[in-house]
Amino acid sequence: MLLGACSPGKRDYSRWENLPVEGWAYGDTVSLVPVDTSLRDNDSIVTAALRVALRHSNDYPYSNIWLEVTYRGDGFLTRDTLNVVLADIYGRWLGSGFGASYQKEMLLNPAAVIDITRPVEVRHIMRLDTLHGVDQIGVLVDTSSGIDR
Repeated sequence: MLLGACSPGKRDYSRWENLPVEGWAYGDTVSLVPVDTSLRDNDSIVTAALRVALRHSNDYPYSNIWLEVTYRGDGFLTRDTLNVVLADIYGRWLGSGFGASYQKEMLLNPAAVIDITRPVEVRHIMRLDTLHGVDQIGVLVDTSSGIDR
């Protein structure tokens, strides 16, 4: 039992970015590097569950958001489209939170091969110029579900 407690554990990485108060413009890509690259003991290429998360307010006018997510792996580039459902058919928010702020996470890839020292790029692909009501966007890398490479 003691040996299990002393073994090196898996790491989880995340990065969040505040979006402009005046709204998230259609052409604005948010670049999020999951790991602090100033640290010297980081892994580079990992196989992990990759999640995209966002925080929104009651002011968000839609029940979903379409995102385009691009990340780099072991010598390749992956681009995925993700439909994040934020509300049920009755307009009730599905994310966790209280008051006027909600957080919703969505699994993008359960076993992504990802270079966590390179940016994960996220942009909305809704059919309007500026999206209001989204406060933050984030990426979460969970290495406990994958295998380090």
